[in-house]
Amino acid sequence: MSASGGLIVHVVDDDDGVRTGFTRLLRSAGLDVRAYSSADRFLDEVDSVAPGCVLLDITMPGLSGPETLQRLKGKRHLLPVIVVSARDNEAIHRLTHELGARMFLRKPVDDQALLDAINWVTKGPAEA
Repeated sequence: MSASGGLIVHVVDDDDGVRTGFTRLLRSAGLDVRAYSSADRFLDEVDSVAPGCVLLDITMPGLSGPETLQRLKGKRHLLPVIVVSARDNEAIHRLTHELGARMFLRKPVDDQALLDAINWVTKGPAEA
């Protein structure tokens, strides 16, 4: 994957190791990364106008992934969301899709699959 071209990937995960791992991988691929240990902090700081996407964990203390998706949906937030979770069942897939997530990836996530997913969800309409 080439340089980001201004894309910002927002990593929202309460697990320090996961956040660090995703951040290192994405930066090594030339992407600009913002990491958040909580959904509240992410929602307070995110700029919905800047191009990019969100990698969102489902199970977090405080606001959960689905609650975060609901708040983003209520704000008509434009950033595409990729859900990343160790929880993998039909109900959580359906719920996150209904709340606007563009993709669901199961942890542990393959590095190339993650980079491909980010590339796919951040393509403009003409490229998709």
